[in-house]
Amino acid sequence: MTIEEPRAEDFAPGRPVLFRDATVLSMDPSVGLLERGDVLVRGERIERVGRDLQAPDDAVVVDCSGGILMPGMVDTHRHMWQTALRGLGADWTLSQYFVFYYLNWGKIFRPEDIHAGNLLSGLEAIDAGVTTTVDWSHGLQTPEHGDAAVAALRGVPGRFVLAYGNLLGAPWEWANSPEFRAFVDRNFSARDDMLGLQLAFDVTGDDAFPEKGAFEAARELGLPVTTHAGVWGATDDNGIRLMWDHGFMTPDVTYVHSATLSEDSYHRIAASGGTVSVSAESEHNAGQGYPPTWRLRRHGIPVSLSMDTSVWFSADLFSAMRATLSADRTREHMAAHAGGETVVHHRLRARDVVEWATIGGAGVLGLSDTIGSLTPGKKADLVLLKNDRSPAMYPVLHPYGHVVYQATRADVHTVLVNGTVVKYAHELVGVDLDRARTAVAATVEHARATMGEDAWREAVEPQIPETELISNPYTYSKYRGEGVAVRHEEA
Repeated sequence: MTIEEPRAEDFAPGRPVLFRDATVLSMDPSVGLLERGDVLVRGERIERVGRDLQAPDDAVVVDCSGGILMPGMVDTHRHMWQTALRGLGADWTLSQYFVFYYLNWGKIFRPEDIHAGNLLSGLEAIDAGVTTTVDWSHGLQTPEHGDAAVAALRGVPGRFVLAYGNLLGAPWEWANSPEFRAFVDRNFSARDDMLGLQLAFDVTGDDAFPEKGAFEAARELGLPVTTHAGVWGATDDNGIRLMWDHGFMTPDVTYVHSATLSEDSYHRIAASGGTVSVSAESEHNAGQGYPPTWRLRRHGIPVSLSMDTSVWFSADLFSAMRATLSADRTREHMAAHAGGETVVHHRLRARDVVEWATIGGAGVLGLSDTIGSLTPGKKADLVLLKNDRSPAMYPVLHPYGHVVYQATRADVHTVLVNGTVVKYAHELVGVDLDRARTAVAATVEHARATMGEDAWREAVEPQIPETELISNPYTYSKYRGEGVAVRHEEA
């Protein structure tokens, strides 16, 4: 039995792993939070959760003292293919994003570019403790692009859902094409809980409701739908109304953002059993609208979290949890201030957003019986946060608050997906990161050469229109006595 400092090669397939002496955030009410708790993993599943568990003779024992053990996080909306251009759009607005991908440059991405972005994005997800990711893959111009996306996802030891989309095509056409049906048969003929399939498309609000054909295709194929809803200037209440009137608002629809909808639309989502994916960093910065968790909570709509895209934002759910909690609390404070009142008790707690990032995401994907909590019998997707070199990881006094406001991706020590160790001692295990870097470098070179230097520079540094400055009457010009500013007209 290995007791101290296991090596990555000690985690042989099928060998039991005992996580010893952790602060266990099970996210299961029947298990609760355990101080100095243990979790035993055997094969693909969690076998036991408790204290002072007996280690099997052949077990690898991981010392978790000072660390937090929690379920793997679930991201329900990530445009993985765009990771190949990481950070390019840091200063974009949503309009500039649309112009870049939808009007100008989305068409230049080849199947190998989709593969490269997905490969790097999948690795960064598991590196940050995100064990399940919805790949909102709207860059699939052809089924060959889809094949490339699937190949990349199957090449990463994570759990994924491919949300198939094509931002340059009409969903009612491609979802019913023989080529797409052949793609589904080719890649998803057998059930696989490591790689699922959804349809990803938006509803524009056109009264003719052309998206009806895409919803019918999803229904025929038995596939969930994920759609950007309540996005300022793009999708609105008309889309929700059309979905409702035609009978396509069902529990297997996820509404991404949902930030600028009316009360009536939230009522419809709640009544139909729909769920919402909130991308607070994106909503804050891009302009979809204010993160809507305060409204979703009021309507009892299930919430999950997502990071949207690495072409803009950070690629981890620590940032998503932090941004979400801060946004909800900010709105509560500002509403109170507008009425001359003061908030003295926060309604949304740190534990709530940790739930949204774990069991909440699993529920949105219909996987809450499989993943999302440290429950005996569930698949062993779990994350150990432990970093003895970080002063910010000690002491752990409020475990949920620590996850949200103190921990970062750098503190992810160990990650298991489906019982397999994919990261240990802060290093990814059994993956070829250099291969992903080389592939992405080729995509960047292709994109930059195709766009040309002027367009590339414009993308990195979008123009800022000139604005009129307000004249300040308190400009320091001369002093009377010591340290007293005077107005110009008095000088």
